[in-house]
Amino acid sequence: MGGAERLTDVASFASPASIGSSIVISRIRGIVLSIKPPVVVVDVQGVGFRVSCSQAALDTLTLGRACDLHTHLIVRQDELALYGFLSEEEVELFSVLLGVQGVGARTALALLSKFPPEALRQAIAEQQVETLARAPGVGKKTAEKIIFALRGKLGGSDASSAAGPLSAADIEVISALTALGYSVAEAQQALASLPRDTQLDLEEKIRRALAYFG
Repeated sequence: MGGAERLTDVASFASPASIGSSIVISRIRGIVLSIKPPVVVVDVQGVGFRVSCSQAALDTLTLGRACDLHTHLIVRQDELALYGFLSEEEVELFSVLLGVQGVGARTALALLSKFPPEALRQAIAEQQVETLARAPGVGKKTAEKIIFALRGKLGGSDASSAAGPLSAADIEVISALTALGYSVAEAQQALASLPRDTQLDLEEKIRRALAYFG
C-alpha cells in the first residue's frame, strides 16, 4: 500500500445485509489519526475507522495518542456508521434516544454532546423542554417528543451525583459553559466548585463558575 492510510467506514469489512441488526463493534482501541469534530479516525492495526464521537469522548482524544472508545454501530441499508462515546452510559442513552420515533443519530449525538448523561436524564425526567431544545438541531417539537416518549423511563433518581441531584439551574450552567467552549467535564468541575448550601440565581452561578477557570 506504499504507506497509504487505509480508511474504512466499517462497510468494507461486511455488508449491512450480512451483519443484520446486531451490534458487532461495541468498543474500539487504537491510535488517533485525525480529529475533525465530531468525526475522528482511529488506526486499529493499520486500518482507519471513522467514528463520530460525543463531545465527552472528543475531549479525551489527542492526535497521535492511544484511545479507547465505547461504540455503537448503526446498520443501514447502504452503510454502516460507527459512533464513539466515553462511557457505556452514553452508549445506552444513545440507543434509548434512537428508539424515539423521529430521533436520528445526529440528534442523539447532539444531545449527548451538549449534556452529560445525568443532566440529560434529569432534563427529560423533569420535562425541561427549553433546556433540551438548546442542543444543536433539537427544536421544541423534538424535545417534547423525546420527553413524551422517555419520561419516567430513565430513572430520574439516577441523575444525581454525590453532591445531590442537578437542578434546572445547574443544567443551565453546564449548557452555558459548554456553549462558551468549555468541555462537559470542565463544566461539571466548575459546577461542583459552587457552594451547595447557598441560594444563587442563575446569573451568579454562571459568573462564579466562570471564575473557577480564573
